[in-house]
Amino acid sequence: MSSFRVDLRSDTVTKPSGAMRRAMAEADVGDDWYDDDPTVNLLQERCAEAVGKEAGAFLPTGTMANQIGLRLHFSGPGHLVAAAAGLHVTSVEVMTAAALAGIAYRTVDAGARGWIDAQQVGQLLEPDEFYGVEVIDLLSVENTVGGAGGRVMPLEELRAVRKVANDAGVPIHLDGARIFNAAAAAGIDAADIAAEVDTLMFCLSKGLGAPIGSVLCGPAEMASEARRLKILYGGAWRQAGIVAAAGLIALEEGPKRLHEDHERARRLAEGVAEILPGAVDLEQVETNMVFVDTEALGMSLLETIDRLATLGVGVTHSGGKVRMVTHLDIDDAGIGVALDAWRGLAAEVNREGETA
Repeated sequence: MSSFRVDLRSDTVTKPSGAMRRAMAEADVGDDWYDDDPTVNLLQERCAEAVGKEAGAFLPTGTMANQIGLRLHFSGPGHLVAAAAGLHVTSVEVMTAAALAGIAYRTVDAGARGWIDAQQVGQLLEPDEFYGVEVIDLLSVENTVGGAGGRVMPLEELRAVRKVANDAGVPIHLDGARIFNAAAAAGIDAADIAAEVDTLMFCLSKGLGAPIGSVLCGPAEMASEARRLKILYGGAWRQAGIVAAAGLIALEEGPKRLHEDHERARRLAEGVAEILPGAVDLEQVETNMVFVDTEALGMSLLETIDRLATLGVGVTHSGGKVRMVTHLDIDDAGIGVALDAWRGLAAEVNREGETA
């Protein structure tokens, strides 16, 4: 059990609800290796329907879902994925892609917003006409952009990017780990975003609240290859219907309440900004993430994380800043506890400065 009174490290720390636990205990199961777990198959169908795709593959992790999704578009090793620098696939997963699929990246800096525009995509997709060595098979995008504070790539921008990619004959894979957060913030349907990409994955285990699992979705003709790679990558879990049952509830109930997480993140961000002026870029807070610059506190990043932990608040770091993520286990009282911890920490630093 976490020792934190309020755990803001990630939206992956949520505990399954009572309804999820009951569904897991009563799930109708088979053997996913043989493709006959009825609850897994139902979840795959409903996830694909939710994002307007033909087929889905239920997988243990988002990284595995991304890696299979990328690999579907490659004929073999030695080709390139075009993407913004700092995305999950171009940072956390970059060695995984090299080890499993021989995939490398051509990247461009997208700046603080995190997502790339059509002009940058055009530059990335320029063919290597002189040497004919660098072959780009795929463009990868992310929405929301976690490394940029959970910012949302606007739908019109994604459509412009899609046109450039189509003109270049390059498909698009979407790391949509938090696609339902993006949709909630933009006031659109997740399927509207998914319509602009060829394959995508999303996490059931983040804002939607399931304990385990992500789903890769795309065309029906890719389903057999996705299943083959799922087995090769060790993802053909057995009676996975036990966790798929929780995923069905997360898919049904989770998207309805994501706006609450966004509202609490805004309250948290504004509160910290009041306590530590200049520490939070409020324009960056669009969904359920808040990034805090600890320079305004006069304390190092890791020391800040440790001191908040002693005050009962769990946080982590990303891009040189403290990261806090709201989720379904964080209520209004929890936001109050977190803000009290920041106030206490600021007061403690001030006292130390006065006595130095």
